[in-house]
Amino acid sequence: MTVRSAGDAASRISTGKFGMTNDANFWGLTPAELRKLRSLKTPYGIQRLLDDMPYHLEDSAWSPRRVLRENTSHCYEGALFGAAALRVIGYPPLLLDLEAEHDTDHVLAIYKVDGHWGAVAKSNFTGCRYREPVYRSLRELALSYFNLYFNMRGERTLRTFSRPVQMNRFDALNWMSTEKPVWFVAEYLLTIFHYRLITPAQAKRLHRVDGRLFRAECLERAVKKL
Repeated sequence: MTVRSAGDAASRISTGKFGMTNDANFWGLTPAELRKLRSLKTPYGIQRLLDDMPYHLEDSAWSPRRVLRENTSHCYEGALFGAAALRVIGYPPLLLDLEAEHDTDHVLAIYKVDGHWGAVAKSNFTGCRYREPVYRSLRELALSYFNLYFNMRGERTLRTFSRPVQMNRFDALNWMSTEKPVWFVAEYLLTIFHYRLITPAQAKRLHRVDGRLFRAECLERAVKKL
């Protein structure tokens, strides 16, 4: 794998508040939906709404409009919703993909304040959610999830992170408001370059998480009913 600088990709994106043209006429949301999203006011307000939503385990790809209506989401849908809500309150709509080995990937809606990155996220695990905007690089942000990112065997599984994805590239497909599944964003995330977080040698030396961390991360975790 060719390892590049994540900062190179990030530097080409306008990430300050009001840093890109946001025209609500093209988002497809109703005035009521826009009012609801604007009422969240801050990234932390968006996170609080996501935290208040039940986590669901369906194999779905709802748009932000559908998430708002159903008041439930999983990781991927939560990231889409977070990016849409960030856009409505004035931030560029950006996603970051975290890629895992022997585990599911995780998607974040990311934002930048005073030159530092933060994230909004929905997760079935306690620590894989919100991040305050204190990280100097996307690598630092991604590494903040490393110790808490494990599979049900207790293996630490996070391996790579993507370049930022500008969601306005999908505006023609109405990703914010469509009633159709938004799998096209997930499929795109599979095609883009990811930066390595650890070496293969480091991965071989990793220890499993202990029981206390495992239990803490699984607090109130949604489980599929048999």
